[in-house]
Formats: sequence, C-alpha cells, structure tokens
Amino acid sequence: MTGAVVRADAPWLHGGPAAKVLALLNGGGEEARVVGGAVRNALLRLPIGDVDIATTALPDEVVRRAKSAGIKAVPTGIEHGTVTLVLDGHGFEVTTLREDVETFGRKAKVAFGRDWVRDAQRRDFTVNGLSLSPDGTVHDYVGGLDDIAARRVRFIGDPDQRIAEDYLRILRFFRIHAAYGAGAPERDGLLACIRGGGGLATLSAERMRMEILKLMVADGALASVVAMADGGLLLKVLGGVTYPGTFAAMIDAEAALGLEPDPVRRLAALAVAVTEDAKRLTQRLRLSNAENKRLDSMGHRWWRLSGMDDATARRRLYRLGEARFHDRMMLAWGRAGSRADPSYWRERIALPQRWRAPAFPLKAADFIARGFAAGPALGHVLTLAEDAWLAADFPLDADRLQAIADQTAARFARDHLL
Repeated sequence: MTGAVVRADAPWLHGGPAAKVLALLNGGGEEARVVGGAVRNALLRLPIGDVDIATTALPDEVVRRAKSAGIKAVPTGIEHGTVTLVLDGHGFEVTTLREDVETFGRKAKVAFGRDWVRDAQRRDFTVNGLSLSPDGTVHDYVGGLDDIAARRVRFIGDPDQRIAEDYLRILRFFRIHAAYGAGAPERDGLLACIRGGGGLATLSAERMRMEILKLMVADGALASVVAMADGGLLLKVLGGVTYPGTFAAMIDAEAALGLEPDPVRRLAALAVAVTEDAKRLTQRLRLSNAENKRLDSMGHRWWRLSGMDDATARRRLYRLGEARFHDRMMLAWGRAGSRADPSYWRERIALPQRWRAPAFPLKAADFIARGFAAGPALGHVLTLAEDAWLAADFPLDADRLQAIADQTAARFARDHLL
C-alpha cells in the first residue's frame, strides 16, 4: 500500500509550532513529513505526544534553515542525522531519511537517503512506519494502515532481523501491543521475541526501565504481561518470580477506587513479595531512589494489613504516613486475591480521608521535668512514651498524657535501675 490513501484529522498540522517547522523544512527541493507515534495516534484519535519529523534535507541544511528563521537548533544526535528544533517551548526531533546499506550481522549499516519507502522499511513496527505530509496525506509503504485498523502490532520485514538490530524492540513489541493492540500479540512477532529473549541481557538497565514502566500503565498491560511471562521473558527482565494474578488484582483495585494507573505500584504487584525483591528490581532496572523506597516499603510486612481493627489501622497509618500506608494497603489488597472482602479494603484505604493522625503531644521538656537529662536516655523514653500513646489510641487530654508520661518514666527507671 502506497501514497495518498488516507487523510488524517490532525488540526495541529494547520497551525502552531509543528506546522511552522514543517513549512520551514518543505520546499527548496526538500520534503518533510511527520513520522512515528504522532501519525499512529492521529489515526487512532488518541492524544498526541512528541511530534517527530523526517526530512530529505541533510542535518547541516536543517540547522541552516532553523538559524535563518531564528529557531534554536540542538544537535542532539547529529551523527545519526537528528537535530532537535525548539520553537515556542516545543522540541521537535528532525531526522534525515536513512536507509540500510549493509544488513548482515546484528547491526545494519545505514546512510542518509532520500527514499521514503526505504526509510519506512527500516523502522520497527508497521503502525510506526507511516508518514504524514503537511496537507494531511498519510503515506503507507509497509501495511501500517491495515494493522492500525486491526489493532495489530507487527514487525516490518523479518521479525528476527528487526529484533537483532535492537533487542529493546522485544519490550517495545509488548508495550506497544498493550497500548494500541487488541487480542493476543501477533504470533510471528511473539515467537521472534521468545527466540531473541537472550539478547535482553545486553540492554542497559535504564532502557529497560523506561519500557517496563510504560508497559505497566498501558490499557492492555495484563495481556502483554501474561504473554511475556508465558514466554519466559519476564524472568529475563525482572530476574525473579512474578505474580500476574496480583498484577490483575491491582488493576481491578485501581479501577474500583477510580485511581489513575501507577507504574511503581503495579510493578510492586507484579514482582514484589518481600523487600529483597525491591532491591533486585532497583538494580535490574536502575530505579530512582524514590521508586526504590516505594517498592521497599510496599514489600515490608504487607501481610500485617489484612484483618486490622480500627485502632490497629490508625496506628499503621500514623507509623507509615498517608502515601506509604496507601501503597502498602493496595499491595495487600492485591495479594489477598479472591478471598478479599472489597468492603474491608475500601474502608481501610479510605481511612486517611476520615481520620487525621494528631502530632505526638509529649515533648522532651515533659521528661526533663521528670529528671531526664539530654542524651540517649531521653530519646529512648520519648520513644517508649509514643508507643504507649499509640497503644492508648491517641489520647489528647492533659490528665491522660500526664499519666502516660509518669508511667513511662517510672518504667524506664525501673528497667534501667535509674
């Protein structure tokens, strides 16, 4: 399928920064089109993210035109033909057409070209191989329109060759299927991913992290996760036991509570049962410190949150804080499985909306007045007093607080022979 077969409904082609960049790059013997995900999403009537542009112009010509128009040009990947143009606060990656000149071996050798067909044929998936002219004409040289209509994610050309060029395409296959596909993953692509699974070990942790976290929140994440698990690919990526059932339960719990999908929370449901799992995932995916702390907290004794009475729930909330309490409750709900009583979990997760923990009212001065000097003993007795205050269910009246202080001081003195 080639040429002017479809017109895309893309208002951003007719005004705004994308239209200005396209106008700049078209003409004078050169042609520019929008390529990749923006074309796919326009056809699917989905939100548009980054707008990437391909052009017949060489990088030096792109830079020259940008400078003459007062547009900032950043050589973000100029050795590969990519220049980023910044206009009105938006960045547009502009890449010169490329074609394979040698295809043997793992990595194809490429050169700049002017052939739109050959440029499309070296891309990863047919749904990403479309190009869009400024007048809205969609050009399809790889069967991408049919695959978009069928919600099918299919490699361009030989799947094994496409994967060998970049093993990240295995993860992209499942992630893009989860976001845009329907039904089971395309069989030839799935089998090629399984055959090429050993190549995942060559990928950097940072690249895998990006794809896995995107996969976690895609609409069809569960089907892709199950397919990856069945094909032995999740083990290669995450390095341990995974729990697709808990992952499914987490998705259902988020939907029941009207929550936006959360990639870290879903990753915990899929692969964290104990804190050691969090450490392993952090290393394998090079997670941020904040992501590591969330996973570690969720994996810490989540099973203690099942069957709590009100007083125990309040103490857990006080100790954990609202965010960690919520995360750990969500994981515990997912791990409870089919035996879970939804009303119990809904009520407990909503506790921060019904009750706010007061600040611990006893201070160091209360124990200095009882003969304690500044130092480790003072800190220890304050900790004991806070524990007693929690056990008494957060009393705030003066008499009860004074009794807790007296009892704690006496207990500490007795235990330490003061």
